[in-house]
Amino acid sequence: MALKNTILKELEQLVTLKDSTRTWHTPMLTAICVGFPLLVGLYVDNLRYALISCLSGLVILYLPSSGSFTNRITTLLVSSFGFMVSFALGQFFSFSPTVAVIVFGLYSLIVHWIILYYKTAPPRSFFFIMILSISICQPFNLSTIPTKVGLVGLGTMFSCTLGLAYILWLSATQKIETQNAPVPLLKKNTYADFWEAIITGVIMAISLALGYWLKLENPYWIPISCGAVMQGASLYHIWQRTFQRILGTFLGLCLCWLLLQIANTPLMLCLFIIVLQLIVELLIIRNYAMAVIFITPLAIFLSEAANPIINDPNALIALRFWEILIGSILGAIGGWLLHKEKIRYASIRGLKKLGDQIEQNIS
Repeated sequence: MALKNTILKELEQLVTLKDSTRTWHTPMLTAICVGFPLLVGLYVDNLRYALISCLSGLVILYLPSSGSFTNRITTLLVSSFGFMVSFALGQFFSFSPTVAVIVFGLYSLIVHWIILYYKTAPPRSFFFIMILSISICQPFNLSTIPTKVGLVGLGTMFSCTLGLAYILWLSATQKIETQNAPVPLLKKNTYADFWEAIITGVIMAISLALGYWLKLENPYWIPISCGAVMQGASLYHIWQRTFQRILGTFLGLCLCWLLLQIANTPLMLCLFIIVLQLIVELLIIRNYAMAVIFITPLAIFLSEAANPIINDPNALIALRFWEILIGSILGAIGGWLLHKEKIRYASIRGLKKLGDQIEQNIS
């Protein structure tokens, strides 16, 4: 009976929309930041470059929903710089799979440690790692690196400009409390767990190495899926995300196959990307499983729109399913390890705080 109730509860959550305080502004901003570079690239007949630029438009997701004007725009600028660094590192170290795996693991470790140390809000390290994984799996070509990094810079510049306009609009239309005392941009967490960052880096490196070992055309699908699952806040959340991601991916691939039958022109692909991005941002907070259904075709269109394999939906769908499945399972294992480490570290930290408090009382 308990098992039956648990199954029914999980099935109910698949179709339940949670309450959210998120306004419609963020989904609309994200769709514009992703869609505008796409349409510009389509206009100049260079969809491949447009896809690079529109990917960096996702930096708008790091715009804080609250805080002072300076804090919000500075956070966006710092995140933009992080996007450019992530992409540039991937381009520079894509010449060797072995080097790529090592750099990817170390970078994931460092980024995750910084995120832990400064207690940043979601989406945390995910998009920095995603940008690096996509970039580092591209063929090495030294002569095109400045152009590609410049395209990422243009995408982030557009997002920052739009973010600035949005903040100014909010300031003009809403009452925003002014604070005389400066508010710190980042809150330091002196109890950040370095071992958690190490586990994340190792799992990310393994995921990319697995993609290379399987000789996949685009190995980054495994680390991206792995990283998405590991974003879970608890062990239950991680396993739930694994199940929802696999189920959502299956349904999303069916949707992708259907859309590919309709999208017979680059313009249709671009419009689908914009609409899917809007839907994803509307759903991601309220129902992860539903969002994954639309994330799957969105991710495929963003990464494969300029790839000839897009013209063979059957082969594309089958390949992506196994890549995402492997990444999700690996992410669940990594999430389990992270959960165990969090329990261990929380216990040690609690004992340390208790000891410090006892010493203060004695003295």
